[in-house]
Formats: sequence, structure tokens, C-alpha cells
Amino acid sequence: LLFSELQAQKRHRNFRQHEAGIFVGGSYYVGDLNPGRHFFLTQPSGGVFYRFTPNYRYALRGGYNFGNLMGDDSQSEDPDQRKRNLNFKSRINDFHVLAEFNFLEYRISNDKYRATFFIFAGINVFNFRPVGNLGNAQWESLRELRTEGQTKKYRLWQIGIPFGAGIKLNVSKKIGIGLEWAPRKTFTDWIDDCSGKYPNPDVNPANGFKGQQYSNRTLDGGDVINAQRGNPRTKDWYMFFGLTLNIKLTLSPEPCYQTGFD
Repeated sequence: LLFSELQAQKRHRNFRQHEAGIFVGGSYYVGDLNPGRHFFLTQPSGGVFYRFTPNYRYALRGGYNFGNLMGDDSQSEDPDQRKRNLNFKSRINDFHVLAEFNFLEYRISNDKYRATFFIFAGINVFNFRPVGNLGNAQWESLRELRTEGQTKKYRLWQIGIPFGAGIKLNVSKKIGIGLEWAPRKTFTDWIDDCSGKYPNPDVNPANGFKGQQYSNRTLDGGDVINAQRGNPRTKDWYMFFGLTLNIKLTLSPEPCYQTGFD
């Protein structure tokens, strides 16, 4: 009887569940054009994911999120930022792999384990391409303009560290929903095309007349050669937040356990 009980508990702790889901929410950016206002200038985002759950406490998840990021000095509360007068927006494509930990036991289709708070962390690869606007309807790709006199173009594919927290809720035999907030720590300072100093046109000029226009957009038009344009000591961040809807997949017939056990 003891052996039977231990085996049943092992089946309870270790099961195999596969889920497919969608993510719908918002995305925003924190960096030189938005140093610390969370959820500011939030843009719509979405995604898809697959989750493998081998245990009531743990899960592995892989997915793809997409969204938009933007920053605009003209909407800052800081007068120095408004004077700098930079702006950008960028499409973001995010491919990630995450490990999740549930603080409470959780499983779709089991009414005994209906909800949990959870945390997660992993690694991601993402793509961005900042564009800027001088006040007209046309947006220009900023990377090619080398607005800070860069000798090399920055890489548009980067690696980051996603992490975050959320809540999962079991709502039926096949469906679960969730709410999560997922920051992305990056190792680039160029998501907003702003990182270091204004270039010296005699030494490291921006690329062409258009590059000069986008490089120095200060409202007073003063001399800014070698003055600080951004903060190279900090890297850019971006965040996703929103709702998830996940469906339990039946890839093979589920075992029928002894009555009274999960």
C-alpha cells in the first residue's frame, strides 16, 4: 500500500502537459529618451508561445512576441530633454526561451490547482530598427545616418535577458489565462539611436546633410560639438505586459490514474 501511495504521488508531481497560446498586450521602452517612466507611450503588442509543463511547479516556454517602441523628447517633463528634441520609433521582434516557477501547484484541467503567482527568466534574441521624424509625415531610418558619427553601424540583432512575473488561472478543462509583466534587459544602447556625444563634423561627421539634421535637433540650434547627447553608461530596456490565453494540447491519450489521485 505504501509503494502504491508513493507511485501515485510521483504521478501527481510529474506529469506531462503541452500548451499553445497567444499573448495580447502592450510594449514600451526605457532609455535615453525615456529614463524612467514605466508604461509611458505604450504601443500595442502580441505574440504566440508554446509551454511544456513536466511538473506542477515548473514549466518551460518558447515564443515570439512583436510590438512597437517609441520615445519623444518633446513629451518629456525634463526641460533639457525637450531642448534636445530627439524622437524615434521602432518595430521589435522578440524570440525567447523561458523557465517558469509556480509558487503554488498549478495545472490546467484540475480544479484543485486553479491559480498561482509565478516568476520566469530566460534568454532572448531580438531585432529592432529605429526611425526618426523631423516633424513631417516621412520617417527615416536612423542607423544609416550615423547620427553620432559612428565608424561602424550598430547591430540590429541583439541578445537580451527576459524576466518577469505574473498570475496564471485555470478557467476550464482545456483553457488557462494569465496576466504578466516581462522586462527585457538588453546589452545595446542603440534601440533609440542615442548613446554618446554629438559628432564633430570635422572629425567624425554624421552621414550627409540629412544625418546632420537628425543628429542635432536642439531647439536653440547652439554649438553642441562633442557635448553629451545620450548616456553611454546605461543600456536600453523594453517591456511587454498583457494577457495570455493558453490551450491545453492533447498529443497522446492521457493515462487514467487510480481513483482519488491526480
